[in-house]
Amino acid sequence: MILADKIIDLRKKNGWSQEELAEKLDVSRQAISKWESAQSVPDLSRVIRMAELFGVSTDYLLKDDMDAPVPAESASAPGGDARPVTMEDANAFLAVREENAKRVSLGVLLCILCPIPVLLLLAMEKYAALGLNEAQAAAISCSLLFLMIGAAVALFVISGIRGRRFAWLREEPIDTLYGVDGMVKERRERFHPSFALQLTLGIVLCVLCVLPIFVALFAFGEDAEAPMVAASAALLAMIGVGVMLIVRSAMVMGGFKTLLEEGGYSRAEKEQSKAFGPFAGIYWLAVTAIFLLVSFLTRRWDVSWIIWPVAAIGYAIAFGVIRTLRKKEQ
Repeated sequence: MILADKIIDLRKKNGWSQEELAEKLDVSRQAISKWESAQSVPDLSRVIRMAELFGVSTDYLLKDDMDAPVPAESASAPGGDARPVTMEDANAFLAVREENAKRVSLGVLLCILCPIPVLLLLAMEKYAALGLNEAQAAAISCSLLFLMIGAAVALFVISGIRGRRFAWLREEPIDTLYGVDGMVKERRERFHPSFALQLTLGIVLCVLCVLPIFVALFAFGEDAEAPMVAASAALLAMIGVGVMLIVRSAMVMGGFKTLLEEGGYSRAEKEQSKAFGPFAGIYWLAVTAIFLLVSFLTRRWDVSWIIWPVAAIGYAIAFGVIRTLRKKEQ
């Protein structure tokens, strides 16, 4: 085993991400990435420091033919024995992840766009122009709404079923076999420009989504119902496309991080997620119920969408609080 593979193996056994190891060695994450991909070699002082951190000898790190020792800290490393990940496992997981990213992002788009039929049909002043009365328009618009939600739920369920066989990658400590890390990093580098573009466009669309409202107010005034309804529909469309791009790019990038056990997918974070998982499911079910209840009672679909970004902020705060409390308990 060469030095690059030994660094990867020992880092994962200790449950550290590249960022965490870089901080301990006082180097950049890019330096760790280059060492692990054999693009460069750490200097002697870093090798000595790594030997101390990992609880191994410098001879083991520098000599390719030495048998792997049991690091002193590995007995207490989170997650216990790591499950091996073959090249076949990694390629299959990334393929399913990309497919699920398309399904989930489309489902999110449908959920955000579903109020548009209600807005367009119920806000029209002259239903007779379509040959419909108000009750018929309400029935059609609500039917379209639930059809879109149903399609979104179907996409979520299919994604969950297809991704379930790889749940162990997100829940258990893993040990990638020879060549897997290099393949994943190469694919991540190729995807990074697309990731940056999709993320940027998504954020920009979400920020600029209020422009149609301002344009309608400026051009027609707040009393003009039809332009304001059209502007509200445009607002939802921009938010939907923006969030779709963000979700899709983040899911694909998350697949790479899962295999590399980086960021929120490190072994320490996996332990945190196990405790947070049940809360997350209950939280988002409650948010969905509140959104539908408020929307149907007020019939202000053009306003009730704000529940989702507020809920996302609340989720992040709750996650941070629970994480901090668990660290204090440990």
